[in-house]
Amino acid sequence: MPNAPLASINVDHVLIDDGNLASAVRRIVPGGVDAALELVGTPTLRDTLHAIRVHGIVCFTGMLSNQWTIPDFYPIDYIPRGVRLTSYTGGAADLPGSVLQEFLQAVSDGTATVPIGKVYALDDIVQAHTDMEENRVSGKLVVTT
Repeated sequence: MPNAPLASINVDHVLIDDGNLASAVRRIVPGGVDAALELVGTPTLRDTLHAIRVHGIVCFTGMLSNQWTIPDFYPIDYIPRGVRLTSYTGGAADLPGSVLQEFLQAVSDGTATVPIGKVYALDDIVQAHTDMEENRVSGKLVVTT
């Protein structure tokens, strides 16, 4: 059961990554999920790939782990049969201005849901980072100037 902040934005399931997330995903969706966005990086990529259904796709776009390569990478052993792996390394210029404007308008109208966990003053930036690293806040952390 999701916690209250996540339930308020229609999250159905919350899974805590214990290094074997694929098993938890497959308990909920036995055939695997359609797609996943890999944001952590190479240490979690294999597990993410194993949570995907045949003909599903993983988009590798994050390197939060600061580990850039997969030692002794052998694709046939590493990527499950029928699962597609792609990557995205684009920047802000890849996002059409109209798409960004549409989102900003939705925020302005109050129709976009951006769960704000806590707002900090710039002088509290160290505390904001500590809270983020220690998972003390649910939602986005905002630092104002």
